[in-house]
Amino acid sequence: MTVIRRVSALTSFASLMIAAGAVGWPGISCAQQKPAEMTSVSVELGDVSLTKLPFIMAADYGIYERNGLKVRQYITPSAAKAIEAKGVKVPAENIGREEGIINIDGGSPTMVRMHSVGTAPHRVILATTDIYSRFHILSRGDIKTAADVKGKRVGFGNPGALTHFSELMWLKSIGLDPEKDVEMYSNTGEIKDVLEGKVDIIAQNGVTVEEAKKKGLNDLHNLVPDKVHIPGSGVNVLSDWLPKSRDVAARFMRATVEAIALMKTDKKKAFASMRKWYGITDPKVLEGIYAEATDLPNKPYPSIEGLKNMQSVYTWRAIAKKKPEDFVDASFVTELDKSGYIDSLYKKTDGAK
Repeated sequence: MTVIRRVSALTSFASLMIAAGAVGWPGISCAQQKPAEMTSVSVELGDVSLTKLPFIMAADYGIYERNGLKVRQYITPSAAKAIEAKGVKVPAENIGREEGIINIDGGSPTMVRMHSVGTAPHRVILATTDIYSRFHILSRGDIKTAADVKGKRVGFGNPGALTHFSELMWLKSIGLDPEKDVEMYSNTGEIKDVLEGKVDIIAQNGVTVEEAKKKGLNDLHNLVPDKVHIPGSGVNVLSDWLPKSRDVAARFMRATVEAIALMKTDKKKAFASMRKWYGITDPKVLEGIYAEATDLPNKPYPSIEGLKNMQSVYTWRAIAKKKPEDFVDASFVTELDKSGYIDSLYKKTDGAK
């Protein structure tokens, strides 16, 4: 595990793409001063997606530093490879193989892996920044209705992945048993897997949906309006690190809610970060991603309803024997909420306009 260490010098962040300079945000009180000591912490970003936008902006606009955090923020080699296939080249210095103290990823894949893979790191969910499934069920061109799904092959990334979780919830909603009525295949959740005939149905989101339709796939079902609760992307920390580092965790969570507020109240800065990190310049695409990103909750409480749904589809004993609350520590968001701090961020930014 990465060792926490104290340093006195202010440094820039090593993040997803090119390191960004720290810029002040007028929405934060001037009384909030940068601590004299900085605490180093590693942050592992699961992928490059809209749910990571607040954390990228936290690096771009000095929010981490303002909360006394020197952050080493990176994506994994597998995530870098996946995004490279979509035209984004991640510099080698921003790819990390080490286990992050803080992991920004889906609660479902984190918890499923933790309860099924003996070598998986044990983590606690501190926040869920994405509480609803944003996936579309995409199918081969000749599969046009839910009635056509029975007997077909359904592709996904890995067990517990948000695509897998969303597909299982959708199959359940249309009355199909994923173990008896369809065939499920891991490591086959991309458009090319349908085009190559490996599977018939996948789940994807964002700009990938439009890409899929251009290549002849059907947008069989949009899960977004269904408001399916999931333990989606959020802040997950190492279980053995948390008890002795609660102050650091509290500062990271304060930075998280500040970054969400900045993203939701300053479109220009959000667009600048998306152009820089994702290489997106098309105004329509920027607007589409931003519309989804601003739907993230102001108060990112761990999703208890999402965890209940997780337990309804992943039913083995290690997961089923626990209460949803056993997977989380909601105290950090609760404190920020009850103190009025989160609400104050939106009042101040409104006043700054």
